[in-house]
Amino acid sequence: MTTTIVAIFIVGYALIALESVIRINKSAIAVLMCVLCWTLLAMGYQQMNLGEFNLEESVSLNLGEAGTTLFFLMGAMTIVEIIDAHGGFNFVRRGLATRKKRQLLWRIAFVTAILSAVLDNLTTSIVMIMLLRKLVQAPCDRIWYASTVILAANAGGAFSPIGDVTTIMLWNGKMITASGVISEIIVPSFAAFIIPTAIIQFKLKGELPDQTDWRDAKIPPITKGKRKIIFAVGVGGLCLVPVFHTLTGLPAFIGILGVLGLLWFTTELIYIKRGEHDPNAQRVSKLLTRMDLSTILFFLGILMSVSVLSEIGVLTQMGQWLSETVSNDYLITGSIGVLSSIVDNVPLVAGAMKMYTVSTAEMVAANPELANLAQDGVFWQLLAYCAGVGGSMLIIGSAAGVVVMGLENISFGWYMKHISWIALIGYLAGILIYWVEKMII
Repeated sequence: MTTTIVAIFIVGYALIALESVIRINKSAIAVLMCVLCWTLLAMGYQQMNLGEFNLEESVSLNLGEAGTTLFFLMGAMTIVEIIDAHGGFNFVRRGLATRKKRQLLWRIAFVTAILSAVLDNLTTSIVMIMLLRKLVQAPCDRIWYASTVILAANAGGAFSPIGDVTTIMLWNGKMITASGVISEIIVPSFAAFIIPTAIIQFKLKGELPDQTDWRDAKIPPITKGKRKIIFAVGVGGLCLVPVFHTLTGLPAFIGILGVLGLLWFTTELIYIKRGEHDPNAQRVSKLLTRMDLSTILFFLGILMSVSVLSEIGVLTQMGQWLSETVSNDYLITGSIGVLSSIVDNVPLVAGAMKMYTVSTAEMVAANPELANLAQDGVFWQLLAYCAGVGGSMLIIGSAAGVVVMGLENISFGWYMKHISWIALIGYLAGILIYWVEKMII
């Protein structure tokens, strides 16, 4: 039965990686894989020598762990949708506008990285591509800017506890802290996109043609001051989520739901005088219909499928084999980063979290070699960096890459030929910088 479950997971994962070829939505495959794995576990756990195993408790526990990540994503996606629907990102476009190609490239890179640290890299990529379409008309130029968006979005999300699904998972799992990952990963992450951007800039020369239509054609039906209020409440609230988590000890998704509730309440007050049936009102109840449930179901399917591998002991065995074969944390996490460019980084990180246990202070005192597995240890911080940044090496290696690939029709071959080697240089430079940081400290 164990072999069958592992085989289903491998086949399902391969089909997810080949989504663009088989043209079957990866969310459908992930959900089906999850159901098959759990069904097989339910049918055969009594013969699998799992010790004291309670099926109902196992499902509830693993669903609860996955739910903390899913509710966080749902809340964050809704908050960004509310801000965008009310023109909250318009001023970002105005600040980016310039005719100098290289200057625009650097502005795009830094704004993307910063936004990705506050928002998530998937949402940031969508927002930045929409802005680029207004700022750069020529597809031959825009493809380089779009590639930079992928690099900067993944790098920016890696040093923030709320910037990437994988960092959210590690943060919720108490493998890393907000202050620890920001202070020690920010420099390597910046290097991971600054160095590639410095190389890409040589592909762009001269100026962009004069554009007069970069301003919004459709103005949201509220005043400019109210748009600023919505932006301040939404983005400001997102920035304060780590503070809320640190002060209260509550899961981060509680903080996100608090921000969503406050922003929802704020928009209701703004529209209260406009009438309940105003067709132009961008009420949250209306915006909720735009929620990307496909993405949410994909993460649910992946996380719950990985939990089955954990329950049957496969991940523990893999962790033991990897520790015995490769004892260096840099090699282990670096390899995971390379793998994340081929397959989705969410199940890779989920698997690593199941394979390795966070060392307590007592465990470290008894065995100092376990220090790297303590909270904010080298292993977990490098995992956050490598899993996030490593996905940039192939265009299918990250959610940001996949969405930009679809929006800008960037081919797998073009990206691999022109960008992959540049992304690899930035990736290795970041690891080297982190190693130097630790040597100095």
